[in-house]
Amino acid sequence: MNQKTWPSRSDGSPFTALPLAKNHHFSSKSYFLDRPIKTRLSFSPSDHHRRDQRDFSSLPYDLLTKIAAGFSHRDLNAASLVCKSWSDALRPLREAMLLLRWGKRFKHGRGGVRPNLEKALDSFLKGAARGSSLAMVDAGLVYWEMGRREDGIAFYRRAAELGDPSGQCNLAIAFLQADFANPTEAVKWLLQSASAGHVRAQYQLALCLHHGRGIKRNLLEAAKWYLRAAEGGYVRAMYNVSLCYSVGEGFSKSHPQAKKWMKRAADHGHSKAQFEHGLNLFSEGELSKAVVYLEVASRAGESGASHVKDVIIQQLSVASRDRAMRLAENWRALPSSR
Repeated sequence: MNQKTWPSRSDGSPFTALPLAKNHHFSSKSYFLDRPIKTRLSFSPSDHHRRDQRDFSSLPYDLLTKIAAGFSHRDLNAASLVCKSWSDALRPLREAMLLLRWGKRFKHGRGGVRPNLEKALDSFLKGAARGSSLAMVDAGLVYWEMGRREDGIAFYRRAAELGDPSGQCNLAIAFLQADFANPTEAVKWLLQSASAGHVRAQYQLALCLHHGRGIKRNLLEAAKWYLRAAEGGYVRAMYNVSLCYSVGEGFSKSHPQAKKWMKRAADHGHSKAQFEHGLNLFSEGELSKAVVYLEVASRAGESGASHVKDVIIQQLSVASRDRAMRLAENWRALPSSR
């Protein structure tokens, strides 16, 4: 989901967040990471033989297509090789993958075609009609960008109910918007998506826990979800993990850990982290390195970084200054999940 579709900064907190609304509490402890998961499996002596004799071709078509709704093209092709029955049942989803590819080409102007949002939407809708949850999510995105938000939510819900983590996350974020605010419902879908490993959902769930939105406020759990999202490459979560260690919210105060995560966020392109890491390097006497981060932050729109950089440059030799500016010019952010 395109980040810019969902503004998520709060004026009242140093943590990146969605605008706060009236709190709705969700008290179920099953939403927490620490809850133990207990599973007990037992088989009779004849189970192994029965599993070997199971006829996979007898699975109902509608059940099989629901299970495979979120499969990638590669996974669909692999599943289609199991038996002729599966190949026949999954044909509509294989067609949906081709439509999905064409939709993305039209949306982004790739593969030698010009951008055309209407044609992209038509391809996504045809893919969704064939049962692909991936196409449903993309159709929802296009509807949202076109201002048809209720239609977008409808497609997010269809994908979410099929178990698609992106659909669940997008539906939840829609429920955190002012026009459709339902924080308790949002937390329900965020938990499902976050538990499936969706890093943006993990970050948004952490925000809800941090600010007590749709669920009882819990800083320990918020910090854990921030950390999971950060470890998954979500740059905003990296920045918030640094803040948690810096101020002692959810984690014990730790300057080394705060510094580590601030640098990681900066290296992955978080402009505010670049500014703050540059200031930290300046305070430690690493002037040339500070100039690099401050210059990069300044180019990303952090106006205060430019003033500090100009002050530091006066203390550097011409050679050191030129080298720092060349490094800033060639700087590229590390890949992230945004």
